[in-house]
Amino acid sequence: MLYLEDIKLGDCFISREYEMTLEEIKQFAHAYDPQVFHTDEDQAKAHPIFQGIAASGWHTSAVTMRLWTECFPVAYGLIGSESSIRWPRPTRPNDKIRVEVEIAAITPSKTKTDRAIVTYVTQTLNQNDDVLLISTTKIVVFKKEFKAA
Repeated sequence: MLYLEDIKLGDCFISREYEMTLEEIKQFAHAYDPQVFHTDEDQAKAHPIFQGIAASGWHTSAVTMRLWTECFPVAYGLIGSESSIRWPRPTRPNDKIRVEVEIAAITPSKTKTDRAIVTYVTQTLNQNDDVLLISTTKIVVFKKEFKAA
């Protein structure tokens, strides 16, 4: 597990690959984002932007979260305080995605000396290195000396 003392500006973390199957894309969409360009192959082909099935951006985000937890194992978890997300390209069936995380800022707390806000930039990429998601996220990271009350 990583503590504040283990993280430095510019550190990079890279995840394993995760394959986005057509079945999973449709299942997620039916449950959480039931739009035809996520659920119906024929109707998705006629879409003016997607021109075929595309995973929900929220599905890509959820898988990104999974991959974060695996490649960036922060002690006490990835406790988010803020995030911004962009989806410059759609995630497609059979895309093999991975995340690359880079530490962009470390801001010590002014009132709690046992922690800091760590800002990291993530790119979620497919097998062709196309960027599918870009996010800037702030999390709370504790020092090793942290003692829960």
